[in-house]
Amino acid sequence: MDCPACGASLHQITVSDITVDVCKDGCGGIWFDNFELEKVDEKYESAGESLLNIKPESPVPIDSSKPRLCPKCPNIKMMRHFRSVKGEVQIDECPSCGGVWLDQGELGLIRNQFDNDEARHEAARAYFSNEFEDDLKQAESQNAKKATERKKFAKALRFICPSNYIPGKQDWGAF
Repeated sequence: MDCPACGASLHQITVSDITVDVCKDGCGGIWFDNFELEKVDEKYESAGESLLNIKPESPVPIDSSKPRLCPKCPNIKMMRHFRSVKGEVQIDECPSCGGVWLDQGELGLIRNQFDNDEARHEAARAYFSNEFEDDLKQAESQNAKKATERKKFAKALRFICPSNYIPGKQDWGAF
């Protein structure tokens, strides 16, 4: 396989129970097959320690603005997106096989973003609250208005309903 960033040949390295592909002769990036990154992306996962110190023999400059092709799937462009809610690390992920490419040093940044799972979850809650809170409040307001309109409509038509029907209190009926 060839490196998606610089084109050099990738070399396999086995760490713990996973085998990753590393660009030793070029840029120093790492290719993780689907679900492999999750085994080394936390500080407490000792298998990831050995991948932090991968240095290329002769570093090659890379252009991170160019689209990258998946080293496993022919002619498939990888998607670039942020790895976490902090938005500090952009990774390249293949939409076909789910593999992930990390440039040199990105694994260390990912491992050091959060001290523990609770900190990660709190950052996610804060991010989603910040991003979607206004939209959720607006949707709740619209739903409340619609419910009020439905009740008014039901009240206006109560003369055609049975006398024992109370709108919103029965499981049967049109309102």
